[in-house]
Order: sequence, then C-alpha cells, then structure tokens
Amino acid sequence: MKVIASSLRKGNVVEMDGKLYAVLKAENFHPGKGTPTTSVDMRRISDGVKVSERWRTTEMVEKATVDEREYDFLYADGEGYHFMDPASYEQITVTEDVVGDDKVFLVDGIKVYLRTFEGVAIALEPPQRVVVEIAETEPVVKGQTASSSYKPAICTNGLRVMVPPHIGAETRIIINTEDRTYVERSKD
Repeated sequence: MKVIASSLRKGNVVEMDGKLYAVLKAENFHPGKGTPTTSVDMRRISDGVKVSERWRTTEMVEKATVDEREYDFLYADGEGYHFMDPASYEQITVTEDVVGDDKVFLVDGIKVYLRTFEGVAIALEPPQRVVVEIAETEPVVKGQTASSSYKPAICTNGLRVMVPPHIGAETRIIINTEDRTYVERSKD
C-alpha cells in the first residue's frame, strides 16, 4: 500500500528494495524556501541496522501490511520482554532492540500494541498516556504562582520529566509517552 512520506509515524513499517524497515522517528521539515521534506530514521528488520532516509513530503512510500494487535505485558527476563494476546492467550517474546526506550513504560498488565510480520514482533507502541509516580523532585515553594516555570522530577521508573511547581514527591501524574511530557495530575 503506497502512502505519502509525510504520513509516516513511529512504529510504521516501510518496504524498500525488497526489505522491511521499522520507523523509529519521522520528522517533517517545511523550510521557508524550497521543498518540504520528511526525514525518517528506520531499523532494518532483517538485521537490525539503522538507516536514515529523506523524501519529499509528497513522495509515495510503500507501507508494508503488518498485523497489529493489543497485547498485555507479562514480564521481562534474559530472553527479552514477554507479552500475551488477551484473546488467544498466545505468548510472544520481544527483543530489547524492538522495545527500545519504551521499556520504562512496561509495568505488569499494561496494554501495548505490537506490530508483527510473519509472527515476529517488529514494533511496539505503548499507550498514548501512562500514569507514573514521582520519586523525587524539588520541594513545593509556598506562594509560587502556577506560571509556565516547570521543575525537573524523576519518576519511580527512572524517567526524567518536567512538572509544574505544585507537584511533589509520591504524586501520581499522567505523561504523554510520545514526547515524555507532563499532561496532568492523576485522578486516582
């Protein structure tokens, strides 16, 4: 299936020269003068080699047809990360290079979308928003206004995130997994 280059997103699978590539990062550039381009960082699925490509945003790219399903995270061990299909109870093991930086979001029972091609996991997509707990941050200063001044905080999963001044340690917050930014305080 052909799609325009500007519609590529992280986790998509592209076919080039008979090989499959998993998109790791896609950015669109719109210079004031000249042709808009899409710069894409990809990982070749067959051997794990990372490559970068640049296309004009209107160029057509071959998007591979892959199976995308929701899986439950079970556990991680020396073999990799283990997931289960909630419908068939079938388990699949995913390697470290497929999970990548998203491993910080993997907690027991979290639901993720796995893209598989011929039974092999090639891309993982965590939920768009996850709840994390703040492990440590600077103390709350009384009388500080709720302006756009954010302070650094470290979550219990090791992730660093910028939070508003009123957020203290042991507070549960919701973060956006795509750009790892603070969204709001958790309501639970």
